Amino acid sequence: MSAMFRSFANINYRIWFAGALVSNVGGWMQATAQDWVVLTELTDNDATAMGVTMALQFGPPLVLVSLTGWVADRFDRRHILFATQSALLALAIAVGVLLLNGVMTLPMMFCFALGFGVVNAFDAPARQAFVSDMVSTGDTSNAVALNSASFNLARMVGPAVGGLLIVAIGSGWVFIVNAATFLAMLLALMMLRRSLLAPRLKNRSRGGLAAGFRYVWGRSDLRVVFVTVFLIGAFGMNFPIFASTMALEFGAGADGYGVLSSVLAIGSLIGALLAARRDRARVRVVILAAGGFGIAAFISSAMPTYASYAVTLTFTGFMIVTLLTTANGYVQITTEPALRGRVLALYMAVIMGSTPVGAPIAGWVADTFGPRAAIMLGGTAGFVACAIGVIWVATSGRLRRAENRRFLLTLDETRPLRVVEVDPIEFSDEAAVTTPIRSAKKRDLEG
Repeated sequence: MSAMFRSFANINYRIWFAGALVSNVGGWMQATAQDWVVLTELTDNDATAMGVTMALQFGPPLVLVSLTGWVADRFDRRHILFATQSALLALAIAVGVLLLNGVMTLPMMFCFALGFGVVNAFDAPARQAFVSDMVSTGDTSNAVALNSASFNLARMVGPAVGGLLIVAIGSGWVFIVNAATFLAMLLALMMLRRSLLAPRLKNRSRGGLAAGFRYVWGRSDLRVVFVTVFLIGAFGMNFPIFASTMALEFGAGADGYGVLSSVLAIGSLIGALLAARRDRARVRVVILAAGGFGIAAFISSAMPTYASYAVTLTFTGFMIVTLLTTANGYVQITTEPALRGRVLALYMAVIMGSTPVGAPIAGWVADTFGPRAAIMLGGTAGFVACAIGVIWVATSGRLRRAENRRFLLTLDETRPLRVVEVDPIEFSDEAAVTTPIRSAKKRDLEG
């Protein structure tokens, strides 16, 4: 148990975790309210409009990736988070006021979704990289997994509470409540002990995003991870569309939709906690989780009742969070610190920026062929991602036969990786072209 929560030994991480948990609960309440407003208050159950809203909200990380990654590496991440969290608070208040006064329209909601997307484009890479500033290299994977646990614990509570509040007091007040939860994150940022944060590396490179892109492109393992995350993000992670349209098909209301989102989070929380127990993130877990997600998606699409569909969502949530948490931890641990902000910006752009590709398609499929077909589309993406990973394992020379077991094959994830040279930053040429995994192990051993 102590290994699972070892990052809590760091006081800064404990403060951060508490603030993030409160803020995440509010965020999931707002997400539930926004989806329901678009689907039922501003349109007549139009899943395509919801897909457009998601595309506008998750598109900016892809469009602005060259700027957001540079900002995360160039400026103090704590100051960046102060600015982004304050901006998100102001946007939530504005949406709440407009809804309470009955003047919100679909085009206005599209504009606000775009506003949330732009701010989150700067917030996400800084927030992800900031985790590495708070804990040691050896605890980074654990801290990432616990962050995911916080996120999914909030998902268990937030959507259900949000659905109940929509019925009880109206969707506008849900946005106002969420605005108040941002104060917890701002307070946590003020309480952090700056003397315990990792010193910032001076980055003289003007390569910007190009340096991060060349680094990722020069490593076949990262290419596989990024392609897998893109396919799952584009076609498999459209849960607001899947859950809301299935809730309507089963005759459930906003509270029923919120419960489905919370049930999904139960499996997600289990996946995050199990990831926190692992000593480090591994590519093979990402590959297997992609295939597992495909299986879970196809099973859930065949469920005949609301209750049986809800049960299968726990397995869907477990697979998707296992995949994403492991992928995130692997990227952070094996990336050189001076490039981490830009590589994480690329990673977040792939996750969030893939939504504009897949969400409108998923919404159209749900409208035209039904929500079950849209879910099967996501499952197919999981199988394709798994197949790509298996092919990479078979062709990369990393599959080895165990010396003490005649028929047991193992994946060698410590073999040196050759990567292309990046612009000169403040780390040695040797560090830029040798295995990041081994350098990470060395840092772990050195403390």
